[in-house]
Amino acid sequence: MKVFFHYSLYGFSNVYLVGNEPGGDALLVDPAEFTENLLNFIESNGYYVRAVLVTHNHIHHVRGLSTLLRIYDARVFSSNAEVRDMPCTVLHDGDVIDLCGMRVEALSVPGHSSDSIVYKVDKLLFTGDALEAGMIGHTLSRYGNALLREGIDRRILSQSEDCLILPGHGPPSTVGAERLYNLGMAEEAAADLLSDRYELFV
Repeated sequence: MKVFFHYSLYGFSNVYLVGNEPGGDALLVDPAEFTENLLNFIESNGYYVRAVLVTHNHIHHVRGLSTLLRIYDARVFSSNAEVRDMPCTVLHDGDVIDLCGMRVEALSVPGHSSDSIVYKVDKLLFTGDALEAGMIGHTLSRYGNALLREGIDRRILSQSEDCLILPGHGPPSTVGAERLYNLGMAEEAAADLLSDRYELFV
């Protein structure tokens, strides 16, 4: 298995191409913007996109989907029935499918958005905006924040520490590094500690 990274200036988003060597069918994670550079990137590496994995339906991660589907006969997978008026194959938490000769597991981690899915392919975790290197995704409420933290802890940080985290923005990381150094999750631990101490002295 080989993973290629493409940086999209639209939304400063990461796009990932995953395929077997030496070329052939491949899957693409989050087509942020489908440009000539991305097309040349795919073609020059000898791949044909057969599947698209959408981590969540935010425009800076899916804007290029319609263009991609004009070029490649690909199935789109998401937790939504459609993305940008294009039909999708709906995935639920824990679903496991075989795509392009690779085992793909869907892990629901809502909070940043209600439809956020993390995709696990071997020891790769495509986390979208749920988890980035040193950070967690933005949420709109305390409930969403708590839901996201719980999902990250249960579905992502419970994985083997050598699993590679490939986020929607920013550099890659590992589960082991995020357990130790993620500031978003550390804030939760600090808040819990302060809360416990406060209750002791009330």
